[in-house]
Amino acid sequence: MKPMALPMTKLTLPETPYTAFVLRMAGLALVAAALLMLSGCGKPPMLVHQYILEYPAPVVGRKAKVPEAIKVEQFTVAQAFNTNAMVYQPQPFKSETYSYSRWRVNPGYLVTDYMVRDFRDARLFNAVFGPSSTGRYRFLLEGGVEEFQEVDEADGWKAGLAVTITLLDVTREELPQRVVFQKNYRAMAPMPEKTPQGLAQAMSRAMAEVSARIITDTYEAARQRAGK
Repeated sequence: MKPMALPMTKLTLPETPYTAFVLRMAGLALVAAALLMLSGCGKPPMLVHQYILEYPAPVVGRKAKVPEAIKVEQFTVAQAFNTNAMVYQPQPFKSETYSYSRWRVNPGYLVTDYMVRDFRDARLFNAVFGPSSTGRYRFLLEGGVEEFQEVDEADGWKAGLAVTITLLDVTREELPQRVVFQKNYRAMAPMPEKTPQGLAQAMSRAMAEVSARIITDTYEAARQRAGK
């Protein structure tokens, strides 16, 4: 026997000004959502460009090695520059960042990594250890990045780099006797072009200059201390 078909009922809302308003707004919301989806279709996502430093290790000349090992500790970073963002100063008392350009890693890691590389390339110590090394050493190089930014000045855009260095002799028991020297270093390098790429190029030159000065000063101070 063929089953009996049940009568279908249609649900209707009472025609009131309120229900008409609700239906109208729902329709507008659906149209807006569809337009947003259509506007996003086929539009590529914004790419974030990442930059590093690139420069040859400084040439410090042939010198007698200090018969000791040195360790380069992880550098700290001033809070204003403790970020992967590429910071620039368009005018005094203002600080901005590029929207789609960043440093590949935090400036503290950049400066530390290149200092370790440059010290090793200089071959002025028996051994050069990085922050994660557990090797035995006599000298400890601590540092802090105080400035790492683009500075837009009237005479041109420049990369500003400032670093504070403390060299310690860990064989001495008293802290005042451990401090071999503490110095501040700063370099300003003109940007070849007013772009994040130009900032990376100029910062590389500033880092090369600061690195060479730090290596020379550290070598001379450690050589004198080791000879005593």
